[in-house]
Amino acid sequence: QVHVVESGGGLVQPGGSLRLSCAASGFLFSHYVINWYRQAPGKERELVAGISSTGGSTNYADSVKGRFTISRDNAENTVSLQMNSLKPEDTAVYYCNAVWGWYDYWGQGTQVTVSS
Repeated sequence: QVHVVESGGGLVQPGGSLRLSCAASGFLFSHYVINWYRQAPGKERELVAGISSTGGSTNYADSVKGRFTISRDNAENTVSLQMNSLKPEDTAVYYCNAVWGWYDYWGQGTQVTVSS
């Protein structure tokens, strides 16, 4: 059975940091591209960061470049998103997404709130 579970969200002050984790099981994790998306209230879901199956290639939304870092550990079937210098506009539900061909798995999301 496929499981994709995000953790690490919470409330943080502007300028603070959070580290999100995505733990996966039930599929060949090392074959999959892993993405982090986010969705703020009243807005469309947007791609925040992605990492290739080997971890050798990453991409970021312009809004988070230089502040967020995505990484993966294929031995542990996990992906992390280190978020620094957080801003109120980063407030959203963050989702982990695993993609390989037509296989497309999503987690339930974790809430990140940036507020003083």
